Amino acid sequence: MASGTIRYWAAAKAAAGLAEEKYDAATLADALADARVRHTARPDFERVLLRCSFLVDGAPVGTRAHDAVPLSEGGTVEVLPPFAGGAR
Repeated sequence: MASGTIRYWAAAKAAAGLAEEKYDAATLADALADARVRHTARPDFERVLLRCSFLVDGAPVGTRAHDAVPLSEGGTVEVLPPFAGGAR
C-alpha cells in the first residue's frame, strides 16, 4: 500500500469536482476504484474516466492493465482526458 496524489485535468477535473486528491492504494486499479466510490454522486466521473489516459510518476500507462501498474509512496497519478485540437 502506498500513499500519493491523483491529479485531474480538464474534463476529469470538472467531473471530479476537484483538481487533486490523495490515494492509498497498491495499484492504479485500486486507486481508480477508490476514486470511483468517492465520486458516485458525480455521474460524469465514471464516464470521463473510461476515456482518460494515465501517467504514473510521469510514465505513460498506455495499454497496460491497471492492476499491473504499481503505485509508489509519494507518487503521482495524472488523469488526462482526451484533448481536442492539433494541427490542421
